[in-house]
Formats: sequence, structure tokens, C-alpha cells
Amino acid sequence: MSVHKTAIVDPAAEIDPGVEIGPYAIIEGKVKIAAGTRVMAHAYITSNTTIGPDNVIHPFAVLGHAPQDLSYRGEESFLQIGRGNTFREGCSVHRGSKEGFATVIGDNNFLMGYCHVAHDCILGNEVIIANGALLAGHVHIADKAFISGNATIHQFVEIGTLAMIGGLARVTKGVPPYMTVVGDSRVVSMNVVGLKRAGFTPEERVKIKRAYKLLYHSGLNVSQAVKAIEKEDLGPGAEAILNFISRARRGICKHA
Repeated sequence: MSVHKTAIVDPAAEIDPGVEIGPYAIIEGKVKIAAGTRVMAHAYITSNTTIGPDNVIHPFAVLGHAPQDLSYRGEESFLQIGRGNTFREGCSVHRGSKEGFATVIGDNNFLMGYCHVAHDCILGNEVIIANGALLAGHVHIADKAFISGNATIHQFVEIGTLAMIGGLARVTKGVPPYMTVVGDSRVVSMNVVGLKRAGFTPEERVKIKRAYKLLYHSGLNVSQAVKAIEKEDLGPGAEAILNFISRARRGICKHA
């Protein structure tokens, strides 16, 4: 293990020998860090945080600190981080807000500078959160979604697979898979580039586009559009959209 002489590591922490800890970093309390993770100078990792292998934690990132929730009274809660994630300088990820609750970060996510992931959020894999973006509590973000700079996501909102949120957007409703949202929770298009990069075939993209048009360009309300999509054989992409709508706690974004 490479630990700089100025770093402070709590004796209760479980640090793999393959971890690198830089100058003035602080590892506080019951923290577990797996092999290959690099903790850079001045990073701060607090108790009840578990970090998997091969993560990179940049200067002044804060992981696992107490939630910004007025109801929080010091209950034991957690932050769980998978493998291969990057936390750029100044970003913050808070632990859960209730006894036994956890904030969960999956694998290979990229959190840019000064973004914030609040208590009880769940991120899938290969999510990108750009500089200054803010996630309120209990937000769920599915695999390969992209949150652009300074976007804000309301609490309890879910963002679907391969969705794209534009810069400065204010998202207060669920964003179905494959959709692009800008401004005040408004869907403007499909994330066509994201679908291509993810390997969706032309046939699959055509079916998803058909579901998108029924949902946002047909003049039908959401319930009517769902029934119309169900009547057509539009494949697993459309099925993912329908499943998302069925569980969206705050409804879904409207069309621009």
C-alpha cells in the first residue's frame, strides 16, 4: 500500500495493499477500499463507505458524508461504490438518509467536477454526470445515461437507459429510456447518437422511434399511447419504455 505520510487513515478502515492514498487525504472510520483504487490529495472519504477496485478519486472529492436531510439524526447508513468509477475534483456523494439505507454507485461511471449525488440515489453503469450537475435525494439513473453540465434533477425522479439530459435542464418528471430532455422537463427527441453508439441495429432504432412517435407525436395522452404501443410488436426497446412508464413515481416528461 502506498500511503503518503501526510494522509490520515483511520485504524478502523480496511484498505487493500493495492490502494494508493495521496497527500492530506482523509479516510475516516469504517471505510473499505479494494485494490487498484487511487485516492488523490485532499480527498475525504467518510465512515460506512465501501469502494470497489480500480476507482480514481480526485482532489477534494467527498464520498460518504452525512446526507443533507433535515430528518437525518445520525442513523447508520451507507455508500456503496462499484468498480472503475472516476470522481473528479470537488464532486460529492452522500450516504443514505435512514437506518440501513444506502446510496449506490455502480461500475464505470464518470462523475465530473463539482457535481453532487445526494442521499439514497442509485446510479447504474457507465453513467456520465457533467460538471456542476445536481441530483436530489432518491434519484435513480439507469445505465449509460448522460447528465449535462449544471442540470438539476428533482428528488424521486428516475432517468432511463441511454437518456440524455441537456445542460441547465430542470428535470422534475421521469425521463423514459432513449429520450433527450432540455429546458423545463421537455422531451425534444430520441438520443439517436447514443442508440447508435450502444450498438442498436437500424431495425431496433426504427421500432423505438415508432414508440417515441406514439408517445410524443400522436396527440394521444400517456395512457392511450401506452395501449397503442402495446398493440404493436415493437420489441424490447419499446418494452423498456413501457416498463419505465409503469413505475414512474412522478409521471414522465412532456414533449417540447
